[in-house]
Amino acid sequence: MSVFWRWWTAGSISGLGSAIGGVALPLTALAVLDASPLQMGLIAAAQYAAWLVIGLPSGVIVQRLPLRGAQLGADVIRAAAVGSIPLTWWLGELTVAHLVVTALVVSFANVVFDVANSTFLPEIVGKDQLQARNSLTSGTHATTSLGGPSLGGLIVQALGAVPTLLVDAVSYLVSAALLRTLPARRVARPDKWPPMGEMIREGFAFVVRHPVMGPGMWVATTVNFVCGVQYALYPLYLVRDLGASPGLVGVLLAADGVGTLAGAALTTRFTTTVGTARGLLVAGFVAAAGAFLVPWGSYAGFVLGNLLFSAGVVVLSVTTRTYRQIASPPELLSRVMATVRFISWGAIPIGGLVAGALAGLIGTRPALAGLGAVTALAPAIWLFSPVRGRRDLPDVTAARR
Repeated sequence: MSVFWRWWTAGSISGLGSAIGGVALPLTALAVLDASPLQMGLIAAAQYAAWLVIGLPSGVIVQRLPLRGAQLGADVIRAAAVGSIPLTWWLGELTVAHLVVTALVVSFANVVFDVANSTFLPEIVGKDQLQARNSLTSGTHATTSLGGPSLGGLIVQALGAVPTLLVDAVSYLVSAALLRTLPARRVARPDKWPPMGEMIREGFAFVVRHPVMGPGMWVATTVNFVCGVQYALYPLYLVRDLGASPGLVGVLLAADGVGTLAGAALTTRFTTTVGTARGLLVAGFVAAAGAFLVPWGSYAGFVLGNLLFSAGVVVLSVTTRTYRQIASPPELLSRVMATVRFISWGAIPIGGLVAGALAGLIGTRPALAGLGAVTALAPAIWLFSPVRGRRDLPDVTAARR
């Protein structure tokens, strides 16, 4: 099996486990601990809070560490953290605070793993293959997002929410075993690294001043804020507002996977036909329309809105991620990825906290409607950027001048 396919298999297995755990964790909070809306918001926020803490330094950290070692360590830490929940539950000591702490630990490991993973891909495939490989990984994520919640809901129905988390823990161990077979990165290392602050500022300045990457980062921030809202409120909305059973919750959440899969499958053809710049603008409008439909108060509205939102988001994600991987100087790539994710993924826990607090005051459905409207900023940002009026994004040569 080639290096790429071993890398892909490891990510697919851990992704499936995470999708199953993504259903089991909030259902553990709801069904086992009777969590409040604010507590659900805290759990959702904790899952991404590390991006606000080490998001920027992670690019420098990854640049200085072996990529394989960073990914292996992150997998082992995630397995231990998730595995602690069933053990604590069996001992009768499980609390919401334990779920929050576990989510935080996994969040920190996710930061290092995700930056290393994104940096590793351009090292094992050619630039001419990056768009296709990024679409494949997004499509794989969509497939696991589609099958994982449904499977997770069924397992929760059969075994209970807490035992289902063991599946997630085991998936990280399997991923670590596969990643261990990948070659270590061999790069020339300076006798003395520049100060971390200087390296962080260099990567940050490159992204913020870039005519495409800068607006793209703010679009991703807007979308991810709404994703944080959804992560916090979807289980609550489905269980308490729409009366869905655990099994049905898994099926309904799988609509996100269907939309992501469709978006990933069509991204390359779509952007080739209409242009990468125009494609970003259209995708922003589609995502905004989906967020508007979700809180209509019916299963049909939830599914259709989720389909449109996730399809639009994946086109935005694949197109901008591929552009960053190609247009960034190799020595800046990990810092570029870390900068974008620090800002954009840092919006996810903020969205979760705001959603949990607002839902406790005005209700889940109004909170979803009001905060979901923020998605409309995504196409607006593109309209007021240099991307407007272009068919395609500027080529790599122009981007590096």
